[in-house]
Amino acid sequence: MCVRAGRPKRRLPAPMNRAQAAVRCRMAEDQISSDDGGMLYVVATPIGNLGDITLRALEVLKLVDAIAAEDTRHSGMLLKHFGIKKPLVSFHEHNEAMRTAQLIERIVAGENLALVSDAGTPGLSDPGARLIRACIRRNLPFTVVPGPSSILTALVGSGFSTKKFFFGGFLPTKSGGRERELRAAATRHETTIFFESPYRLTKTLTAAIDLLQGRQLCVARELTKKFEEFRRGIATDLLAHYQAHPPKGEIVLLIQGAAAS
Repeated sequence: MCVRAGRPKRRLPAPMNRAQAAVRCRMAEDQISSDDGGMLYVVATPIGNLGDITLRALEVLKLVDAIAAEDTRHSGMLLKHFGIKKPLVSFHEHNEAMRTAQLIERIVAGENLALVSDAGTPGLSDPGARLIRACIRRNLPFTVVPGPSSILTALVGSGFSTKKFFFGGFLPTKSGGRERELRAAATRHETTIFFESPYRLTKTLTAAIDLLQGRQLCVARELTKKFEEFRRGIATDLLAHYQAHPPKGEIVLLIQGAAAS
């Protein structure tokens, strides 16, 4: 079963009068630390549709001193789209340890910094957790600016149980690790959620035929974008589809819990 959603018509917000704009500006400034010490803002960004960014996220990005980004080119395009000009600092898995120490010292020195990933919330299968833990150890203030989540979007759209769920991050690239994760998912009563690469999806579905047998799966793809897709079925049917139609884009794989099967 497949449900596709086209790009919704964009509704422009009603224009603000001067009083409303002034209140919004004061509220945004209240979010930014004005003490002698700085602060870290962990900011969620859109997972596809730029219209999903929050007003609070925009105001924080406008007011911080600098932005640490997983991919400065990607985040630079996001900032340009919203007319925001701020210094960008790279912060990714290959320099996370070194950059964490540098950013901590900048916060201590009084700078307000934002942390963003390419999509969604930093720290969830993306760089960020190390920097947050460093703030906790040093007793430095930080806050999380919530926003779009591919995990929750996929869970709700799958139609599977939302009472309990397990998120396992990215499935291992090696077959042995991938099969261990699928075996564990087969025993769970709650919904299991993984991130998967479009280049490995057919390998995962091939393994799932034997390991998950008749369990219902959902491939959530290109979430919030023009070609958004929620395709549900058993592994055999999904494999046949994606062998004939190679998948593209970011993928979330959901496995229905054993209790619901």
